[in-house]
Amino acid sequence: MFFGVAALAAALPAAAQSGGTLRVLVNPGDSSEQSRVASYTAWKSAVEQALRKQAFAGMNIVLSNDATADLGATRAGTHDIFIAPAHVVGSAVRYGYQPVVGIDKPIQAVLVATKDSAIGSLAQASGKRTGLPLQDSVVTYPVRGELNAANTTIKRHFASIYDTRYQDALLPCLHLRRCDVVAVEKAVFDRWVAAGEPVKAIMESKPVPGLSIAVKEGARPGAEALMQALGESPQFAQLLRTENTKAVAQKKDDFKYVATLGYFTPRTLPGADVVDAKAVSLLLQAGAIYVDTRTEAEFKAGHVPGAKLVPYHEKSPKEADFDAALDKFDVAQLGSDRNAELIFACNGPECWKSFKASQAALKAGYKNVNWFRGGFPEWRTSGMKFDAAAVQ
Repeated sequence: MFFGVAALAAALPAAAQSGGTLRVLVNPGDSSEQSRVASYTAWKSAVEQALRKQAFAGMNIVLSNDATADLGATRAGTHDIFIAPAHVVGSAVRYGYQPVVGIDKPIQAVLVATKDSAIGSLAQASGKRTGLPLQDSVVTYPVRGELNAANTTIKRHFASIYDTRYQDALLPCLHLRRCDVVAVEKAVFDRWVAAGEPVKAIMESKPVPGLSIAVKEGARPGAEALMQALGESPQFAQLLRTENTKAVAQKKDDFKYVATLGYFTPRTLPGADVVDAKAVSLLLQAGAIYVDTRTEAEFKAGHVPGAKLVPYHEKSPKEADFDAALDKFDVAQLGSDRNAELIFACNGPECWKSFKASQAALKAGYKNVNWFRGGFPEWRTSGMKFDAAAVQ
């Protein structure tokens, strides 16, 4: 039995149920071209069979090998169903899709060096040459996230970057000493080790779900029989046997980690003190100014008592080396006293506004900058009192 088919049926887009063309994108991930085509063909066959049993003649099922474009498509909502790696589905979850089922093959990113290398960690790989799958690969995503957390970026951390579409092409890069470290899926690394390659893992990311299905939310019910047909489809059963796996039900929380990779703020900010809710409370008692960098609507919905609203209008990417020139922040509203004790906050570690505002304050010469990385969500969940009054 295919777990989660009823849920997937319930989530099937209403447009598809009403007879419109069902748009399905299949991205098999960073496998070889031969494996990619075979995987796509298997998924296409299984989906087509299930849809035809329910008289859905209007189908547009496409193969993708471009995760960057797919991530853009999740934001634009240009497909009804995504069958894709976890980071694409994770992005879809952020933009109105429901993850339902996937194959039971979690993926981890591994940073690999040769056994004789002196490099033993991501930090020690600073200034070295790296090899990576394409920039929005499910492998590159966690590496970028870890570097973001360390307040740096891929381009800043490594001396040079060798990009390739297929992970197995990175092994010759190590052999030829063109790369000092490379990033691949753990399954690829394990295969290299089993083949006797002299390599070692110097970093492993958290596991993320394997190839998964996400569908648009807000659909009406009535397609359970259709998705049951997918679960009972001989083509789908063969796909699972070929992959030596099973289907598993999924929920949004399964994609929480991968959905925010590359979006979480760094854990440190040179020149500023990173503070928690308890420290913020003590600073406020001592007369510090709490600068809330969120929007006016968010501020009105709830804010720290006595907070001063100074919105940070953000257009720059959520990266440690963001271009502040793309953003707007009125530093003058912080006051003329460069020795004032300032606390900058927004909506938690996934919100970059307070991080960027803190940097703006430091560049403007303010000497006592405190960054409340956990922001208003941490304040609220810590049991602290908060106001929900209009901006004065």
